[in-house]
Amino acid sequence: MALVEVKVPDIGDSKDVGVIEILVKPGDAVKMEQSLITVESDKASMEIPSSAAGTVKELKVKLGGRVSEGSLILLLEAASSSPPPLGEGRVGAAVLPVSAAPAITAAPPPQPPALAGAGSPANGGGSQTLPHASPSVRKFARELGVPLAEVKGTGPKGRITQEDVQNFTQAVMSGATQTKAQQEQGAAGGAALGLLPWPQVDFAKFGPIEPRPLSRIKKISGANLHRNWVMIPHVTNNDEADITNLEALRVQINQENGKTGIKLTMLAFVIKAAVAALKKFPEFNASLDGDNLVLKRYYHIGFAADTPNGLMVPVLKDADQKGVLQIAQETSDLAKKAREGKLGPADMQGGCFSISSLGGIGGTHFTPIINAPEVAILGLSRSGLKPVWDGQAFAPRLMLPLSLSYDHRVIDGAAAARFNAYLAALLADFRRIAL
Repeated sequence: MALVEVKVPDIGDSKDVGVIEILVKPGDAVKMEQSLITVESDKASMEIPSSAAGTVKELKVKLGGRVSEGSLILLLEAASSSPPPLGEGRVGAAVLPVSAAPAITAAPPPQPPALAGAGSPANGGGSQTLPHASPSVRKFARELGVPLAEVKGTGPKGRITQEDVQNFTQAVMSGATQTKAQQEQGAAGGAALGLLPWPQVDFAKFGPIEPRPLSRIKKISGANLHRNWVMIPHVTNNDEADITNLEALRVQINQENGKTGIKLTMLAFVIKAAVAALKKFPEFNASLDGDNLVLKRYYHIGFAADTPNGLMVPVLKDADQKGVLQIAQETSDLAKKAREGKLGPADMQGGCFSISSLGGIGGTHFTPIINAPEVAILGLSRSGLKPVWDGQAFAPRLMLPLSLSYDHRVIDGAAAARFNAYLAALLADFRRIAL
């Protein structure tokens, strides 16, 4: 039997488009007009049909590769009764118009760790097909960090819809399901790092026990904290800020506002001062991207909120464009949403720098864990009166402990010390904010 070359027909204005699905393999019998591959441009995805019937002998395209009109798809051993190959014409398969989105390349960008999976075909999961989804849905999934290979499609021909992505995200966030990455991390138990296995102990033989499942928030945040602590070389710089005058101002304003006004918190002043420090030391308002340091020109500040179900980090957007009173109001509103379990994904995304405050709970200093992909986090402990030498005598001053953890790959110790010292100076004399 003769071998027939099956090529990409006229696909309109689309050139050098990505192959996102291979629908056949060597040995498969195909019919005339049967779909062979799916390609995707920046505006549409389309299935390329076979121009002849027969048996696939050899594939000439690879998943993630790129093709244009005339590119060889495969060699087909034509059936004896097969009619001559179709002449050149437009692809008969349905073209699915979508909103413009970046074209898919052979290696999609790494997905955020919260939902990223390890078994996607593009990353060597062994499958011959990429998930069946439109460019807009792929873009939506990338933004949420959803591994499309693990999402079950409910659309036509198993196509993944935006609703499927949303449902998968909700299932992971609720703890009802786990991504493959989460499952593998739990199964590894430290073996991937060359560590001894985690001790397996029957605690009940030593006395009464009460098993208590972790909350879904702790499951998710715990995995992120573990990754951040293991992968980021943390160093913590400790300092103290004299907030005697600032606390007096805070109390005075709250008294003037009365019960109906906005209640000022020390956190609001610290956020405002932190933004000024980030502007002076831009490497703290950055993220690592391979060998590049991405300096951010926006100032979104995350702050840790203690909730009944665990720690959450809502993000105050554009803190540089807001006054202290507005910051106090918005952080209060976000903290309330966190306690009521009403924070949405958008409320916890886009942070540049985080602040973790133990407030009046206690402690002097601690080592907060950096919230990747940020490069620094500030910890606040309980303020207290201390005798401070003023040049002539010891005077009681209200001192606020500052604990600045930083990524030592990006920031050196001298820069961290300067950042903390500058922040302390701003808090000691808040008039410096205006300079």
